[in-house]
Amino acid sequence: MAASVQGSAWGPLRLGIPGLCCRRPPLGLYARVRRLPGPEVSGRSVAAASGPGTWGTDHYCLELLRKRDYEGYLCSLLLPAESRSSVFALRAFNVELAQVKDSVSEKTIGLMRIQFWKKTVEDIYCDKPPHQPVAIELWKAVKRHNLTKRWLMKIIDEREKNLDDKAYRNIKELENYAENTQSSLLYLTLEILGIKDVHADHAASHIGKAQGIVTCLRATPYHGSRRKVFLPMDICMLHGVSQEDFLRRNRDKNVRDVIYDIASQAHLHLKHARSFHKSVPVKAFPAFLQTVSLEDFLKKIRRVDFDIFHPSLQQKNTLLPLYLYMQSWRKIY
Repeated sequence: MAASVQGSAWGPLRLGIPGLCCRRPPLGLYARVRRLPGPEVSGRSVAAASGPGTWGTDHYCLELLRKRDYEGYLCSLLLPAESRSSVFALRAFNVELAQVKDSVSEKTIGLMRIQFWKKTVEDIYCDKPPHQPVAIELWKAVKRHNLTKRWLMKIIDEREKNLDDKAYRNIKELENYAENTQSSLLYLTLEILGIKDVHADHAASHIGKAQGIVTCLRATPYHGSRRKVFLPMDICMLHGVSQEDFLRRNRDKNVRDVIYDIASQAHLHLKHARSFHKSVPVKAFPAFLQTVSLEDFLKKIRRVDFDIFHPSLQQKNTLLPLYLYMQSWRKIY
């Protein structure tokens, strides 16, 4: 097992879903889970399940999310029906911004696309959304739930800073990025659910940071294939690891120690978020379903001794829809 200066932070990582065998699920649960739309579901079947009008802007957001953020798509399906379309729009907005960095060859072009979304948000709050599917659906969500403009702008501003293609100087910098993107997304999701609670906000902050850290880890092999490394430099230096080690897909112990330390930080944030779950309104729990996929990744990376290049880490968990449904039914996060 990889050693680390943060060894005590990790603690025992639970395998499986806690309490899964404690209670019998309601009759027909597994049949209902099997009907959850997955990657193989066609656009026609999604449209049939969603009712009329899905081939418009709302269907565009749903399909964008299904293709580009499948885990977010699954989590959104389990939200209350009255909130679902707004969260689809919100997450589609996030996908549009996240795609900018990887879809442009020059920073200038990326800045132009970011500027489009800045102006779009300004126009949305002036009731003049552009004729773009995500913008139209986001405008509807803003009108319906009176969403806070500040959180949307934080996501845009942080994505703009991230166009520089520089590694994070330290874990704090990565956490700040996650706070301004992933946590802001959760704050807006809570607003859509009608939740105004300081404990829910604290949980959202920690879960968002865990999400940002895990996303950075999961993307390491992909970034390496493009000759880029974004892992915190302070932790790499602590273990004597260079960016070249990641570009060469080095699996030595010191490389795994870097991954261990970063993953431990994500685990700590999940632990903190759950430490005050008794104070968080139950109505807020659906916003935090992504903890299932976060914990799933942390378990998998622990099993392979923090080898970030292990092939199993790139495989989808086909049972994720079931795990999400069970978590939703048990009303925990």
